[in-house]
Amino acid sequence: MALSRLSLRSNRFLKPTPTLLRHVSTDTTPITIETAVPFESHLCDAPSRSVTTSSSEILTFFRDMARMRRMEIAADSLYKSKLIRGFCHLYDGQEALAVGMEAAITRKDAIITSYRDHCTFLGRGGELVDAFSELMGRKRGCSNGKGGSMHFYKKDACFYGGHGIVGAQIPLGCGLAFAQKYNKEEFVTFTLYGDGAANQGQLFEALNIAALWDLPAILVCENNHYGMGTATWRSAKSPAYFKRGDYVPGLKVDGMDALAVKQACKFAKEHALKNGPIILEMDTYRYHGHSMSDPGSTYRTRDEVSGVRQVRDPIERVRKLLLTHDIATEKELKDMEKEVRKEVDDAVAQAKESPVPEPSELFTNMYVKDCGVESFGADRKELKVTLP
Repeated sequence: MALSRLSLRSNRFLKPTPTLLRHVSTDTTPITIETAVPFESHLCDAPSRSVTTSSSEILTFFRDMARMRRMEIAADSLYKSKLIRGFCHLYDGQEALAVGMEAAITRKDAIITSYRDHCTFLGRGGELVDAFSELMGRKRGCSNGKGGSMHFYKKDACFYGGHGIVGAQIPLGCGLAFAQKYNKEEFVTFTLYGDGAANQGQLFEALNIAALWDLPAILVCENNHYGMGTATWRSAKSPAYFKRGDYVPGLKVDGMDALAVKQACKFAKEHALKNGPIILEMDTYRYHGHSMSDPGSTYRTRDEVSGVRQVRDPIERVRKLLLTHDIATEKELKDMEKEVRKEVDDAVAQAKESPVPEPSELFTNMYVKDCGVESFGADRKELKVTLP
């Protein structure tokens, strides 16, 4: 398949420092890099392993992933300090999925995902301070402090959230794709789910309708090899998730390679607009446990985790590209990481200053229009609030 040159789009959450990027910030000269691992395909031709990119785009990948990684590390600390309560699922290790996908699509294309949603929100242009505010239940949060870790949302960038019920976002994603086709829009919907959700019946029901109606639906299985604490070999008779669609084409992608993810998502978007749904299985890995309540060491060894870090880490792969192609020096990259750390620390400090929602907010957003409904206390005597 012929490759069209992708122009580097500006990221609203990327604010490079001119002194650091002096010789690369405007360098969009096309360069071609081959993916580390070939694509595996089902009922379709695999895309080329040769990916067109630029020095500027690769540097953008590095900074964006470094910011995502640092955000998740900070969230870990905040959770342990009890400033984040409830469930909290971290994405460190899987950052290449978020940045690679964004490089291939536009903000008019929709994304919907599960509860591991912090970095997807950031990739859609979300602000760090809005992310931390939501994690800590503050008013400035992207869901007004009422959604928490599992329910990030950014409608103006077509990000329709994290969802706490396993697999529940899949029919919703196919519904978004239906709306796009109904309205004759030339956009697609990426629906992300994990290998643990891949055995859900609603996946196959939604996929059946999407295939019948040729919807522009791209189903992305983020296969990090453990559904909670259960390895894929224990939970799936057929762990080749990209073939699970049977009559629907699929690709298996190295989900730790940002350029491979970009190439696959570009291919999938072109396919979906012409032919209907396609499945992408992203072979990836999470460094943290399933959630903050899971140490992540009872069902896998520490050697396994460190081995993946040494060989497949998405940030280190991009770092190596930058150094190999003489795009940036080691010192420049280290300085960039220091800046990212300060940016994250500043965002945490700002988020802590945001107030918590008013108690009356517990009763709002239950209906599209709250219709003057009255909410009473448990004794049914004390009027708590009248909804507008």
